[in-house]
Amino acid sequence: MIDVTVTEDTSDDARARRNVARLAAAQALTGANSAVIFATGAIVGVTIAPNIGLATVPISMYVVGLAAGTLPTGAISRRYGRRAAFLIGTGCGAVTGVLGCLAILRGSFALFCLATFLGGLYGAVAQSYRFAAADGASAAFRPKAVSWVMAGGIFAGLLGPQLVQWTMDVWQPYLFAFSYLIQAAVALIAMGIVAGVDLPKPAAADLHVGRPLFEIVRQPRFIAAALCGTIAYPVMNLVMTSAPLAMQMCGLTVSDSNFGLQWHIVAMYGPSFFTGSLIARFGAPVIVAVGLALEAVAAIIGLSGLTAMHFWATLVALGVGWNFGFVGASALVLETHTSAERNKVQAFNDFLIFGLMALGSFSSGQLLAHFGWSAVNMVVFPPVLLGLCVLALVWSSKRRVAAEQG
Repeated sequence: MIDVTVTEDTSDDARARRNVARLAAAQALTGANSAVIFATGAIVGVTIAPNIGLATVPISMYVVGLAAGTLPTGAISRRYGRRAAFLIGTGCGAVTGVLGCLAILRGSFALFCLATFLGGLYGAVAQSYRFAAADGASAAFRPKAVSWVMAGGIFAGLLGPQLVQWTMDVWQPYLFAFSYLIQAAVALIAMGIVAGVDLPKPAAADLHVGRPLFEIVRQPRFIAAALCGTIAYPVMNLVMTSAPLAMQMCGLTVSDSNFGLQWHIVAMYGPSFFTGSLIARFGAPVIVAVGLALEAVAAIIGLSGLTAMHFWATLVALGVGWNFGFVGASALVLETHTSAERNKVQAFNDFLIFGLMALGSFSSGQLLAHFGWSAVNMVVFPPVLLGLCVLALVWSSKRRVAAEQG
């Protein structure tokens, strides 16, 4: 097994810490934008889509945007620097809000799907915030940098659903129209924040050095890290996407679903204040395994009842499981490439995650409409089991090789 770690050692953690603060703030604002889409997308879809089976297509288009934006984000970052990619992404976020508002006012399902697709492009750029936080940081600080930037999302959990709650009725009878206009303003604020990020500029030599991508992604450690990421995030997305509409189908209110989504997002990002320390103490594989197991626990709760409390508990457990699984898998990816290889490897990793999410997201509406909420939860178990098995095999093999060499 090829074992490549990032070997460059830098003492410029002071700059990295300043960047973490800005990127965490940007993460919070970006998360608020995505929270608006997830809180309203299926409900708006029911209102303006040709049939209920297409209700979750706007959220699926957001996920398609996530997948479509990952590789271009890596290419732009590699050639022009991460800050250029960040500014383009926040610009897409502002356009998302304007088009989303117009789509609701005009009752245009196609325009609304375009808006959420652009929101996905914004989200794809924001996914690279966690990796950008590690640029120029010492090896010891990198897992904490990733974790602390993700912690910015806890404020998204507070801001996003409340933004929807405060603004959804402003332009009656056009539910949520004003919410999207405010979303555009939030994206512009994020643009001002990322403009001040101080990141290492790409070296011209980096465009032509490093191992071929295929050689890097063949590493067992990369395969395990990418697989766990492509399980932790899409599984979370499948359940979260379906939950607001499932709650509505069970007779619960929009306020109930907003409350559940709010605490889901808090649970997604809140643990990030200490996830990095847990990874440093117990190792990333252990934290990833705990995260996948918690996603299975969330599905068990979802199968146990249909009250608001059951939905809320499912979403909270799902959020914590996603945090451990996704942050841990991201830390594992950082161990598989050199500095010169980082943009292409990180972008490819995210492309795999969000590409699979896009495929799964299109089926979530049909799955819920035709088979119900129980079926959505049952789908969680096979991929989680697969991830746990692959993780155990790769790291037991690594320990065995280390013992033989020792």
